[in-house]
Amino acid sequence: MPRPPSMLPPATAPLHVFSGLRRRTVAATLVLGLAGLSGCASLQPALAQPGQTEAQMLATMGTPTGRYPLAGGAQRVEYATGPFGLHTWMVDLDATGRVSAVQQVLTRENFAQVRHNMPRDEVLRLLGRPGDKAAEYMNRQTWSWRFETYDCEWVRITFTAEGWVRGGASYLPDPRCDADY
Repeated sequence: MPRPPSMLPPATAPLHVFSGLRRRTVAATLVLGLAGLSGCASLQPALAQPGQTEAQMLATMGTPTGRYPLAGGAQRVEYATGPFGLHTWMVDLDATGRVSAVQQVLTRENFAQVRHNMPRDEVLRLLGRPGDKAAEYMNRQTWSWRFETYDCEWVRITFTAEGWVRGGASYLPDPRCDADY
């Protein structure tokens, strides 16, 4: 004798067999999943476009987290997402105040540009503010940046007491990945 439809396992049961509560649960799960996906898409900030004025950039991206002078009256405007964010956006404005470039700077290519005896201000112009600062022995300071990577690591740069890079950039395990964190 065949089993009645209400006795079939859920994977093979027709949709009308599910109770009203179960259908609402499935529908709510789908809605939340789609909302979560759209939320991920909105994590990418609205970015300024080359040619826009500074006012248009501010209207698009909001209040910057830093500003750094560049040669010839130009400036670099920072939009950092730290301390746990993985991106820092830099917008270069030319001397007339128009956007000339927009880039995400927390990349292995930019970390590779950090060299021994590089001044702290130059590191800030290149990478933006760090996600973490730690005092070290002999008045040194170590700055750390999280970045987008499949490995759970962050970049650390140590400065002398006078503000010069000691060594270069080092990749180390991010302490947030430690089970005891």
